[in-house]
Amino acid sequence: MPLNPGRLLMLAVLMVMLVPDEAARVVSGDDGGGALCAGQTVCVGGPQRPCYKMAYFQDVSSRVAFREAVQACEMDGGSLLSIQSPTEQRDIENLLGGISDGDFWIGLTRVDQTEPGNSFTSCPQLYQWTDGSVATFRNWYLDEPSCGGEACVVMYHQPTALPGLGGAYLYQWNDDRCNMKHNFICKYKPGESTNQLQPPETRQAAFLTPTYVKSPVCMLLLYIVIPTIPLLLLILVASGTSCFQRISRR
Repeated sequence: MPLNPGRLLMLAVLMVMLVPDEAARVVSGDDGGGALCAGQTVCVGGPQRPCYKMAYFQDVSSRVAFREAVQACEMDGGSLLSIQSPTEQRDIENLLGGISDGDFWIGLTRVDQTEPGNSFTSCPQLYQWTDGSVATFRNWYLDEPSCGGEACVVMYHQPTALPGLGGAYLYQWNDDRCNMKHNFICKYKPGESTNQLQPPETRQAAFLTPTYVKSPVCMLLLYIVIPTIPLLLLILVASGTSCFQRISRR
């Protein structure tokens, strides 16, 4: 699906924000302290486990649609988050602790029901991971997926919301319209993200001594830079219009 220039600019700036200003952080499987900082690469458990980056926007208007989230992760060398098992689900929950309200796109979407062989398939079975994973683990909220016009999946993250019939709106999955705007999480195959950031000897040493570093600066940059993009575009258009009018009068 083609993107208009404004959304392309948003993705370009988003890519800059996704690039961390320091090496990937490695946390042991038992480390539950702290929260994943936006734009920071975190690897859980060791070199054979995936790494993750979060794109979190406090300004709701700066969040992105499902397809934009997929493209942003692919442009950064990863893919929109797929969750393979209850263990990985718990890892993600631990990394998101302490973050304010805001659901996250994950890479699960419903395939076209008109495809051959799908005519007698129940709706929940039509959901597939965008990275090609065949994992069957699911963590749906009560009575989800509701299907209909909602074909893309978010992970609930609304810690301040009142619980519903299925409990708190926290970490369970819900199908949503693909053009809705949400945060998202990118996932990187073992070694891919850290290979770009650290030499082999440094990477090996990091896995031998797991650490977790809280770095609120990168999240503050997201809060400040991304929301100002519409204003910058407005100033640019106004300046161009003014220059054109001056030239036309000559």
